[in-house]
Amino acid sequence: MDSAITFQCAFEGSLDGAVVRRLLRHAGALPGDLYRQRKSYLLEKLQGFNVSARARPWVVVVDLDHDAGCAPEVVRDWLPAPSYFMNFRVAVREVEAWILADRERLARYLQVPETRITGTPEEIDYPKEYLINCARESSSSRIRKGIVPGPGSRRVEGPAYLSLLTEFVADAERGWRPDVASDHSESLERCIRSLQNSIGTFSRESQRRRSSR
Repeated sequence: MDSAITFQCAFEGSLDGAVVRRLLRHAGALPGDLYRQRKSYLLEKLQGFNVSARARPWVVVVDLDHDAGCAPEVVRDWLPAPSYFMNFRVAVREVEAWILADRERLARYLQVPETRITGTPEEIDYPKEYLINCARESSSSRIRKGIVPGPGSRRVEGPAYLSLLTEFVADAERGWRPDVASDHSESLERCIRSLQNSIGTFSRESQRRRSSR
């Protein structure tokens, strides 16, 4: 990966960052500078990221949440004129839906029946809440205590929610498989395709510049 293309990355949370890094590794690229900020800030700075993407690859991932009915609609509204190397992608409706889309591996990791996990994750209104509820039924106390908030807790997730799911996402051997998950998530499939196209385009442009010197 010494000659791999490096992407500047912007995302909302640490789990989103783990997903972005895994997707880049899956596509054969590397993460460069990492910008983790709230969604409103990322959208505010999006035009600046877009200017930078005229010369270098960028990937910006935010959640759709309930801002609109579909991702392509908000992509056009929020960034109507993306630069050549900008990959602005919207997860439907949260990045957890992309994780849920590899139901076989996730079920094994959570230690729940595969049938407990939906095959249509983009139809779930609140994927994070859905994933936590799946973990409530785990046969593993480590999963239950880590992912599910304790009785009386004001937290929406358990104390090890981020570390456990990051562990799952980052494990290329036994964990999350972006290629499998993309078969069940249209927004993820578009994200992977966009990254692959950007890598190919940037590689050709770099070769053209070198040959013209």
